[in-house]
Amino acid sequence: MDQRFTLRFTATKEGQLLREALSEWRISKRALTAIKFEGGLLTVNGLERNVRHPLQIGDIVEVKFPPEEKSEGLVVEYGLLRIIYEDEAILVLDKPAHQSTIPSREHPTQSIANNVCGYFEQQGLASTVHVVTRLDRDTSGLLCIAKHAHIHHLTGLAQRGGEISREYEAIVHGHVVLDKQSIIAPIGRKETSIIEREVREDGQFAHTDVKVLSRFNIQGEPMSHVRLKLYTGRTHQIRVHMVHLGHSLVGDELYGGSRMYINRQALHCVSLQMLHPLSGEYLQFSSPLMDDMQRLLNN
Repeated sequence: MDQRFTLRFTATKEGQLLREALSEWRISKRALTAIKFEGGLLTVNGLERNVRHPLQIGDIVEVKFPPEEKSEGLVVEYGLLRIIYEDEAILVLDKPAHQSTIPSREHPTQSIANNVCGYFEQQGLASTVHVVTRLDRDTSGLLCIAKHAHIHHLTGLAQRGGEISREYEAIVHGHVVLDKQSIIAPIGRKETSIIEREVREDGQFAHTDVKVLSRFNIQGEPMSHVRLKLYTGRTHQIRVHMVHLGHSLVGDELYGGSRMYINRQALHCVSLQMLHPLSGEYLQFSSPLMDDMQRLLNN
């Protein structure tokens, strides 16, 4: 059975070249190169054609993308995945804390990507892992993975167009004064660190909305439970913006938080909203806070 990812389209313009139609259907030039040289196939009404073929209205165009190979360093593993949603194009997962999204030098195995590779292999899917929305190792909650390079291309276009929306909840030190506010401050790498980021003039544009859900105290220490909406996806964006505001995340030692109450940054992706990359259907997913964060709120 042919396991290659396949899409079908119906031509709507008389005499349009296949190349032009494929561009309108958002098939990238990179994908066309891979189809041509790496084992893909273009057919019109069941017959193989090249991109210069003129179409007639009603022609059925089939695009078979070549099989994908995983990166050499990506070890196939078969760990637990908390699957929230799955179809032929995307996989939405609920990631626990203390698990990397992708392997790193410090944590080369047991990442989400390792386990997804094993899951795809079990399914007989000729694909590799394409992370759409990535989470830091100690951040929990929703993340999205594209099952194919073309789907990753489409979700990348959607992200740049602001069509993928994520909201987080965090617990931070101190009582945040304003009930609602926007933080628009550029983020760049800290010169003295390869890991840390900071707000700096020469950084990349970054925008986070902050809404206070509650203010409380634990053993006399003030804390705030906040909801955050990301408009950009900079590395450590929420953590850096909240430090900039004067409120480190509880448990975030890298940025000045205390681990007296929780052994990771208290940050969870609670909501993911997007248009399906193929059907255009509106999708909305939610995830409740993990027990460690909930215990802080119940304290």
